[in-house]
Amino acid sequence: MSFPYYIAKRYLFSKSSNNAINIITKVAGAGVIIGSASLFIVLSGFAGLKDFSIQFSSLIDPDLKVIAANGKTFELLPSDLKKLNEIDEIASFSQIVEDRVVMNSENKNLIVALKGVDQNYPTSSIDSIIVQGNWMEPGYDQLVSGWGISTNLSFSVFDFGKTIKLYVPKPGKGQITSVEGAYNTINAVNSGIFQINETLDNSVVFANIDMVKRLLNYSDTQITGVEIILHNPEQIAVVTEKLASIFEDKVVIKNKIQLNDALYKMLNTENMAVYLIFTLVLIIALFNVIGSIIMMILDKRTNLTTLFNMGVTVKEIRKIFFIQGSLMSMIGGVIGLGLGILLIWLQKVFSLVMLTPSLPYPVSLRPINVLIVILTISILGILASKVATARISKQLVNAS
Repeated sequence: MSFPYYIAKRYLFSKSSNNAINIITKVAGAGVIIGSASLFIVLSGFAGLKDFSIQFSSLIDPDLKVIAANGKTFELLPSDLKKLNEIDEIASFSQIVEDRVVMNSENKNLIVALKGVDQNYPTSSIDSIIVQGNWMEPGYDQLVSGWGISTNLSFSVFDFGKTIKLYVPKPGKGQITSVEGAYNTINAVNSGIFQINETLDNSVVFANIDMVKRLLNYSDTQITGVEIILHNPEQIAVVTEKLASIFEDKVVIKNKIQLNDALYKMLNTENMAVYLIFTLVLIIALFNVIGSIIMMILDKRTNLTTLFNMGVTVKEIRKIFFIQGSLMSMIGGVIGLGLGILLIWLQKVFSLVMLTPSLPYPVSLRPINVLIVILTISILGILASKVATARISKQLVNAS
């Protein structure tokens, strides 16, 4: 054990003759403990909210999605279908036709994102989010609408007394002679209502792909995308390469993160903002550590003079208080981190804090958050100790 470390440990764990310094030291240690615990709890809480937000949109997101590189649509030929079926890593794939349309019911209009899907669309994930009715039957002009859309347009499931119409402008040029001639129209029946999140509930309507193609005047091979589910999501890179060789430059291939890039950017930005705010709180708490070390230096001036006269260098004296401050920060950080982990574990097991009577506040225990807190405490504690010991000089230790 080195001499500076031995003296620093003695100073850290022994009481001072000055009671005010003992109080300041305890306050500094408590500040570090509370600050590190708060930082970990906030990071874990935000991680839980992030997982909670993403899991709902992920219910209808494929592992990979193929979309047109130019324009809205591309041709999916029988030869392309054969090649897709030959890729062993693909569990299933579904042809998609999407566009913005006007939805009308009882003289109320709403612009929605109409998503036409074929029979291969994975309804197992959809069944869990349908709160009324059921999934549409193949070959029928049926819809599955979001909860917000059904509420805004005042329709329910299999409500044959209310006509639901879908409008889309007809492509082409020339003068419009009548309103009826300007739009393609299809009447449909709503067979189910789903509930995912506020954004999707108010914007998305599912339909059979054949009906959507008729509405948009698309050919049999014309689609806007292919959604792909993999046996193993870790094989995304391999499958992406195979898809690129099939479709060449006419498509763009996106994974789940790229499909929700705006959501991920927003969540990551908020996460960084929360981290910086609570790091600032931790920095303020570490000012107490600086004050504690400075008070300890002033209190131990007589001892420092004795050590200096015995041959201890100013550099070694600085090292004593640098180690003391670093130990105080790191020990307080570890205790606070342990307290934070305990509280997050209790929340996960016993649901101490509830968002609603049936929904506990989501939290997530992640090793990366443990590492972030440890690194933050270590770096800030070392900097605080460095600042506090910078005033130790030969003149100070010879002052008495």
